[in-house]
Amino acid sequence: MSSHREAPEIAKDPVADNTDVYAFVSPDRPDAVTLIASFIPAQNPAGGPNFYEFGDDVLYEIHIANRGTAQDDITYQFRFTTTVRNPETFLYNTGPISSIDDPAFNRPQAYSVTRVVPGRPPHVLGRRLSVPPVNVGVRSTPNYAHFTAEATHELPGGRRVFAGQRADSFHVDLGSIFDLGALRPFEHLHLIPSADAAGVNATQATNVHTIALQVPKTDLTRGGMAPTDPMSSTSVIGVYASASRQKTRIFDPHSGTTTGHGPFRQVSRQANPLFNEVIVPMGDKDRWNAVDPDQDDRFAKYVAHPELARLLPVLYPGVFTQLAAYHKRREDLLAILLTGIPAGVVPGFQNYTGTTQADLLRLNLAVPPAATPNPLGLVAGDAAGYPNGRRLDDDVVTIELRAIAGLTIPLVDPSYTPDPATTAIKDGTTNTNPPFLDHFPYLGTPSGGYQTTPGTPHT
Repeated sequence: MSSHREAPEIAKDPVADNTDVYAFVSPDRPDAVTLIASFIPAQNPAGGPNFYEFGDDVLYEIHIANRGTAQDDITYQFRFTTTVRNPETFLYNTGPISSIDDPAFNRPQAYSVTRVVPGRPPHVLGRRLSVPPVNVGVRSTPNYAHFTAEATHELPGGRRVFAGQRADSFHVDLGSIFDLGALRPFEHLHLIPSADAAGVNATQATNVHTIALQVPKTDLTRGGMAPTDPMSSTSVIGVYASASRQKTRIFDPHSGTTTGHGPFRQVSRQANPLFNEVIVPMGDKDRWNAVDPDQDDRFAKYVAHPELARLLPVLYPGVFTQLAAYHKRREDLLAILLTGIPAGVVPGFQNYTGTTQADLLRLNLAVPPAATPNPLGLVAGDAAGYPNGRRLDDDVVTIELRAIAGLTIPLVDPSYTPDPATTAIKDGTTNTNPPFLDHFPYLGTPSGGYQTTPGTPHT
């Protein structure tokens, strides 16, 4: 999945596992940017009695780079604290939870938000902010949607924040793709063929835990400038999210709990969707999660000659003959994923952050929201979509499959003609979880435990 269980070590630590990162100019507030980082993948809505929650021992962060170095210029930090109101019961709730501060909610969480700028004292933007309960069911959390507004907190400086459970917005046919690279809409062309079929969304009826932050554009730019010129370098920011744990963890056999000691160290990160999932090979996945993006030049060789580009002609014989014959460095992918797209490649657009190779989600803040968004984003002429940031409904699996298959090579190598199948390749899925909201925090209402038949989402 985009970054669900994408490396051996982080797959064992779901509470610190980044799933997806989104960054976009807010469609209903175009002077602001929405930054979204989700964690704790593949949540079964009925996962009680110990339901999913943020980790008190995890440092969650959203990072902004705005000076072309791929290093942190602004960081938003989130720390969570869990309270057990009644330790004498096994129940998550001792009755219906009618509001976010209802005493029947037996295991509430609260969190702080801190803005960090190097060389300045940390600025605490909010303390003791409430997290909503998970969507347990119609009796425990009736009319669940009202918790979203209750858990949306206004912060100083025109900022707002939400942290809590949401429907997973990422869609992908994992069952097919990881079955030797099969794509159900084109299975008759596969090396081991079968009848074509519609894609199956593997994240259907699953939830994630999301941190969503909306801030004025001037909160993110170099010098606090209001970006107006899409061709100016000061209009572009790089974004990634991370989770960190303290360097040492000690198990207490008397309490049965683990405590952290020492400095925090990054154990998971995420920017471009599917980067560690598909680009980085097994032997380097854990190391990738541990290093900062400004060290990503060590992984550039996997972008320049991606394994999937070699596999497609093998798995689909006779379909990707042009791709099979192309042995040059993939300068198109190096730009899209590691430096941003420089001026002169796409008319009137750039999101270039400099020569430092880094996996960052790059967003040109001067590009306004699209009046009619196209889920295929920039490759379909919608400059407000991926890889210019990432919106919730951008079909990143299709976009990246087509890019790896050679669709974007002519942008940097006009002598190349893509294979005809490149414009049709897809996994055939759409968002089959509850629909997105038209306002902050935008992600859909999480599926409820009582209401959900396995594989069928229901709010």
